[in-house]
Amino acid sequence: MIPQSFIQDLLNRVDIIDVVGRYVQLKKGGVNFMGLCPFHNEKSPSFTVSPTKQFYHCFGCGAHGTAIGFLIEYSGMGFVEAVKDLAQGVGMVVPEAEDKLPPAQRAEVQAKTLALSEVMSRACDYYRHQLRGSQRAVTYLKGRGLSGEIAAKFGMGYAPEGWDGLKAVFPDYQNDALVESGLVIDKSEEEGAGRKRYDRFRDRIMFPIRNVKGQVIGFGGRVLDQGEPKYLNSPETPLFQKGSELYGLFEARQAIREAGYVLVTEGYMDVVALAQLGFPQAVATLGTACTAIHVQKLLRQTDRVIFSFDGDSAGRRAARRALDACLPYAGDNKTIQFLFLPTEHDPDSYVREYGADAFAQQIRDAMPLSQFLLKEVTGENNLNTPEGRARAQFDAKSLLQALPASALRLQIVRGLAQLTQTTPAEIETLFELAQPVARIRVAPPRSSRPAPAGLERQILRLLVAHPALASELDDVALQALEQLVTEPDAMLLRLVRAGRELGAQANFAALAERLRAADDDFDELIAGIAAEQESEIDAARLELAGAVRQTRMKNLKQEQEQLAASGLQTEQARQRYREINLQQEQLRQQAQMEISQRE
Repeated sequence: MIPQSFIQDLLNRVDIIDVVGRYVQLKKGGVNFMGLCPFHNEKSPSFTVSPTKQFYHCFGCGAHGTAIGFLIEYSGMGFVEAVKDLAQGVGMVVPEAEDKLPPAQRAEVQAKTLALSEVMSRACDYYRHQLRGSQRAVTYLKGRGLSGEIAAKFGMGYAPEGWDGLKAVFPDYQNDALVESGLVIDKSEEEGAGRKRYDRFRDRIMFPIRNVKGQVIGFGGRVLDQGEPKYLNSPETPLFQKGSELYGLFEARQAIREAGYVLVTEGYMDVVALAQLGFPQAVATLGTACTAIHVQKLLRQTDRVIFSFDGDSAGRRAARRALDACLPYAGDNKTIQFLFLPTEHDPDSYVREYGADAFAQQIRDAMPLSQFLLKEVTGENNLNTPEGRARAQFDAKSLLQALPASALRLQIVRGLAQLTQTTPAEIETLFELAQPVARIRVAPPRSSRPAPAGLERQILRLLVAHPALASELDDVALQALEQLVTEPDAMLLRLVRAGRELGAQANFAALAERLRAADDDFDELIAGIAAEQESEIDAARLELAGAVRQTRMKNLKQEQEQLAASGLQTEQARQRYREINLQQEQLRQQAQMEISQRE
């Protein structure tokens, strides 16, 4: 768990203009910067970035957030990954509870990672340069129907023949980073080894593999002629884990948003060829089965994921592994589908033979997860016999148990029940499904809390825009606010606690990031403040003091009326009544003094 104090310090050091400006072309427009929103298609800029609030807001689609939120939404990073990326840029080290390394050792690990990243970047430049000078490699790519523009977009290159071509760019060929990055193989420790050290990739078309930040972390190399293996991938390194990365995701992010879905294919050439043919929203796994991490990364980018596999037995096995990886993340607001092409075709050949429209229709007709799951568990079983129906249920049990309780799971349970001549409730009982959907009584809807209004809403808006003011509230003001609300955990009290915990240096971005992670009740209010012009804190301080004073006046009046209604029969009641009169007069004088000062 990253401490909130670190998040606040990070947001104070990071400039959101620099962060967003790496991905969006921004122009100064008054006090803010403007650009075309990266989260929806638009021709006129409605995307604003505020340097004072350190916040972005789109008036077109409503997207908004801090620098951390931008990286999460735009790059598909997780929260921790986004924080680490920003921290690295400003020279901060993210403290982690599970990180037991001493600071010096942690710094050494980070230095080694940076060294490996630099090595991969230089190798990528070398391979790209070699491609331009190799007519044979260029002819091969043209023969596959690829343009120079597409090759440049994906940073494709060529590893020339020869055992040690990388010496041209790495004169210190004995550098350990070359081996640790997977670019060079070292057999010097093997007894009887002839050549001690040599390039891993030789005479291959090179596909650089980038992470979501655009850094080269590995390579895939394809032979030009006959040879084995046809594809050779970088080994696992500190930078590169096959089960965590997707080829082409960095290049496809914007296209995925525009298309509304991502197409997951089986290889590098599928991705590059589809981009050439009008389907730039494609990515590929890296010679390994689809994993849960892959699915999570994809669902951060879009709510619709379509897996494309060959129709042969190997394609079916790959689809089944993808199904298993998807089940824990399948929900009512996510669409996961499976596209099976004819056995003789891959996406590239299918589009070239039948055209882009025919392939787009295949995508539209892709099989939903629910249908594929039921086909998997019933296809090999004879549902006309009790044994066949029982076996189908047995095969379905682990799959249904992996699904979260949802309307989607209920629909699949109902489908299986119909096929196997049982009831949904019987299947849920038999499978011991967590939070069974078919058998629970639907709870009556909770009465929604009324939206804060009047003085409460005014104070909420002031403290969201200027959270540092929460630290300036004294005990009398805090007591007045507690009396203003009717619930012990009202929004106003939660906001005051959050602001006071952030302290006197709190700002809008830090508060928004804290509330984003813990309390979505404030999302609409934050979006509204983000869309407004920046207000001066001194003016907000005076307005807050006036609102608190009005709150105290309101509370005192209510107490006074209650005392009067009781008849003021005791000396204690009469004394309290006189105190209230005195406090009201003092508050009126304070208000008059503030009015005089403003004039």
